Amino acid sequence: MNTKILESQINWLLRWSVISLISITWFSALFFGIYIIIYFGGAVLQGVPEQWNLSLPRLYEPQTFLTNLGIGIHFLAGGILLFLGPIQLLTSLRLKYPLAHRVTGRIYILSSFLVGIGGLAYVLFKGTIGGLPMNIGFGLYGLLMVLCAFKTLSHAIARRLDEHRAWAIRLFALAIGSWLYRMDYGFWELIANGAGHTKKFDGPFDIIMVFFFYIPNLIIAEFYIRPRRFLNSLLGKGFALVLISVATLLSGMGTYYFVKYTWAPAIFDRITGG
Repeated sequence: MNTKILESQINWLLRWSVISLISITWFSALFFGIYIIIYFGGAVLQGVPEQWNLSLPRLYEPQTFLTNLGIGIHFLAGGILLFLGPIQLLTSLRLKYPLAHRVTGRIYILSSFLVGIGGLAYVLFKGTIGGLPMNIGFGLYGLLMVLCAFKTLSHAIARRLDEHRAWAIRLFALAIGSWLYRMDYGFWELIANGAGHTKKFDGPFDIIMVFFFYIPNLIIAEFYIRPRRFLNSLLGKGFALVLISVATLLSGMGTYYFVKYTWAPAIFDRITGG
C-alpha cells in the first residue's frame, strides 16, 4: 500500500479515536461529578454525612469538624471541576461566547483552588487512611492543583493565551484524577481481583495508585502541549492509535459498569431517599 494512503488512513482513524476517547472521558467524568455532588452533598443535606465512609473509610468523623469541612469542600469543588472541565475546554464556547468562557473559567479556577486547599487541609490536620505514602501522594496532588490553578489564572489575566491554554490543559489533567482513581481501582478489581490492595489502603497497589492517578495524566498532557517528532512519524501515529484505541475501549467498559452498578444507583437512592 502507498505510504501516503496508509498515513492518510491512520490520520483519519487517529482523529476519530481521539474524538471517541475525549467524548467517553467527558461523559464519564461529568457523570462522576454529578454523582459526587448529589451523593456526598446529599448525605450532608439529609443529615447522614457518615455515609461518606462507605466510599472511603475515615472520611467523616464527628469529632474532627475542620477536616470534615476541608474534605467536604474538596468533594463539592471536585464535582464542579468535573462538571465544568469538559465545557471549559470547548474551543467553540471560547470563540463564540468569550464572556461565558470567562465566567465559567473563574468558577473553575476557584473550584480548583478549593479542591487543592481542602485536600491539603485534610492531609495536614488528619492524615489519610493509607499513611505516609498516601499523605505524600495526595499532598503533592493538592499542591500541583493549586499551582496549576494559579498559573492558569495569572496567564489569563496577563493575556498570555498560549501559556494560559497550556496550564489549563495541565489543570484539567489533574482534575480528572479523582475520576481516574476510581476507574483504576475498578479495573484492577476486575482484572486482578484487587491484588495488592488492602482495607487500610497501604498495599503495593495502593502505594502505586497514590501517584499513578495523576502523574501519567500530566505526562500525556505535556505530549499534547509539546508534540514530539516521534508522534508525527508514521510509526508514532500507529503507536498512538493503538494506545488510544485501548484506552477508549477500557474507558467505555469502565464507564458502563460504574454508571450502571455504582453511580446511577447511588444517585437514584439519594434522590428517592432509598
